[in-house]
Amino acid sequence: MHAASRVSRRLSRRASLGQSLRHSLTMAYRGLLKIRRTPEQLIDVTVQPILFTLMFTYIFGGAISGSVLDYLPVIIPGILVQTVITTSVVTGVQLREDMDKGVFDRFKSLPIARISPLAGALLADVIRYAIATTLTFAMGYVLGFRPDGGFGSVVAAGLLVIACAWAISWIFAFFGVIARTASSVQGISMLILFPLTFVSNAFVPVDTMPGWLRWFADLNPVSHLVSAVRELVNGGTAGTDLAVSLIGAAVIVAVFAPLTVRAYMRKA
Repeated sequence: MHAASRVSRRLSRRASLGQSLRHSLTMAYRGLLKIRRTPEQLIDVTVQPILFTLMFTYIFGGAISGSVLDYLPVIIPGILVQTVITTSVVTGVQLREDMDKGVFDRFKSLPIARISPLAGALLADVIRYAIATTLTFAMGYVLGFRPDGGFGSVVAAGLLVIACAWAISWIFAFFGVIARTASSVQGISMLILFPLTFVSNAFVPVDTMPGWLRWFADLNPVSHLVSAVRELVNGGTAGTDLAVSLIGAAVIVAVFAPLTVRAYMRKA
């Protein structure tokens, strides 16, 4: 058994880029089958966008912008970013649960690329992000939101958020590998996400915050992503915030993908 495992590891090291991609897509398909068999996994990406959009719009709309309609161009991009990024936490939680069940131990004995079980799980979660994105924009449209940027800019904004959420999911995947329990992964992740999402320009203008808090909100990467989405959907323009968001996503993947794979292989 140990000899076979050593052979499979040597083969996985030699996997080409094409083989790694093929193996990752196969693992992603496994993740989609898992979602189809347990559709309750989609509750967070189906209920949360609707609930959060309704709550934040009608609770804060009048106080911040004077009316619900005037608040929609502000809140819909904020809700979109907050919802999709929060959904990426599930990646690390489910990864930890699969590792506790021994599922990934079986994958290690297969002659597949090292990164494919992890990359496949993260690719499957893109479907979750797409569902949350679609429902958020749909709820905004039902409430009266009409993006001035046009349909193409809305699609571009959705793809931007999905790409950034996929990048961030590598951080939570890393926590999923090194943490001891799924509950600890969720606790650590939420401890990071809550300040990032709420101390930003997602829900309120940063000008209303105290100076020391406004300083953090201006530097907050979530604020840059929200601003980029607003520029796209409300004006059809792409500025510095879009570039900052994409560069930040690339850096996160470059740093945390190798760290996650290395930590995962050390568990063997």
